Amino acid sequence: MPGGHRHRAGPRRSLWARRNRIIPGAAQFVIWTGAAAVLVLWWRDTPAVTGAAEWLTGAGRITGLLAGYACAVLLALMARLPVLDRGVGTDRLSRWHAVGGRYTVSLAIAHALLITLGYAMTAHTGAAQQAVTLITGYPQMLSCAAGFALLLFTAVVSARAARRRLSYEAWHALHFLTYLAIFLAFGHQLALGADFTSNATARFCWYALYGTVAVLLAWYRFLLPVRRALRHRLVVTAVTHEAPGVVSIRIAGRHLDELGARPGQFFRWRFLVPGLWWSANPYSLSAPARDDLLRITVKAVGGHSARLARLRPGTRVWAAGPYGALTAERSGGAAKSLLVAGGVGITPLRALFETLPGQVTLIYRSHRPEDVVLRDELDAIARHRRGRVHYLLGDRADCEAALTAPGLRRLVPGLPGHDVYLCGPPALTETVTAALRRAGVPRGRIHHESFAF
Repeated sequence: MPGGHRHRAGPRRSLWARRNRIIPGAAQFVIWTGAAAVLVLWWRDTPAVTGAAEWLTGAGRITGLLAGYACAVLLALMARLPVLDRGVGTDRLSRWHAVGGRYTVSLAIAHALLITLGYAMTAHTGAAQQAVTLITGYPQMLSCAAGFALLLFTAVVSARAARRRLSYEAWHALHFLTYLAIFLAFGHQLALGADFTSNATARFCWYALYGTVAVLLAWYRFLLPVRRALRHRLVVTAVTHEAPGVVSIRIAGRHLDELGARPGQFFRWRFLVPGLWWSANPYSLSAPARDDLLRITVKAVGGHSARLARLRPGTRVWAAGPYGALTAERSGGAAKSLLVAGGVGITPLRALFETLPGQVTLIYRSHRPEDVVLRDELDAIARHRRGRVHYLLGDRADCEAALTAPGLRRLVPGLPGHDVYLCGPPALTETVTAALRRAGVPRGRIHHESFAF
């Protein structure tokens, strides 16, 4: 498909680059401003504190307020808002969500312990007895306890050691328990929270916060994908073997130009056949989108992806997206670009290789020649646009020198003046990023998207 689509540099690209530098800072400012407002609410509603019991109860209140606010932020980060997804980047949002999740769970645990201890000291009872009294004798607390247990369970399965033992599909399904956990815990915040029971303005703002997040989640994660499925009527037209365990899937549809998909982005695909319909997995476009056709290239790394090789033409497809910020608009303004791919990470970079303006060099790392995906297309694109392709094949020791700062400078003359796009396994991305920084490439010109979940 070489030469089909080109994206020209110009004012639009510069505008996107400025926007993508501003949005992450603006999003963090909004999040921290909300946290500061929660602290102000607690401070205004907290009288003079005397004695250990009141100190513990006060600390329990503030950790509870912050945990409730953090839950709303976590849900907002999961809502797949286009402005955040394209301006911040999916992988960075995932990191924010992971860090925020750890803070949220820590705050929730602290809230439960501090409130229980504070009330126990006030009532002169044991902590265990007071915990039972709180759960069974206070309104909304039984459902809150169930939500707290679900939140802890989600935290456990999201830990790195547990994730390694789970498929993406299982991890993704279990993560939906977060919605239920927060729903179950919401009622007790307003029923028992001292900052809400006597403050109508605070109650209204809390309802507005959660209501807005709920609407965004319902629209972007559920209703919009259904609307697009009915509008675009996607269907598999061909499945092509590309390399051992790797297939390309061509998907036709109507009005696909309305999706606004850019080279480097991905969709979450749901193939409506037994065994696959229940899971929506992320796969990048491996060629520029056409008005009537999309293509993805998938490597079999689990049960879901392996079954895609057996898809038949005519299979209906739902797709949510496009997502991701590994696009030409992320450019830091350099006239030259370097693409570094590892394994099936070539898929979004293949689309960028065809469409990025200026001089483009591609470095493709793979273990064996037969594992190189889309090689004929890459060579054809290189000839068409007079780009360069370097295939680094062999074991890690064979390619290690080429991925150091001196090695990269030898392969890519004038390397510090390039924008660099990376996609591949985390180990490769970390190694190459460190080498690029040592070679003098500014951090703002290194763009990558992680495969990790």
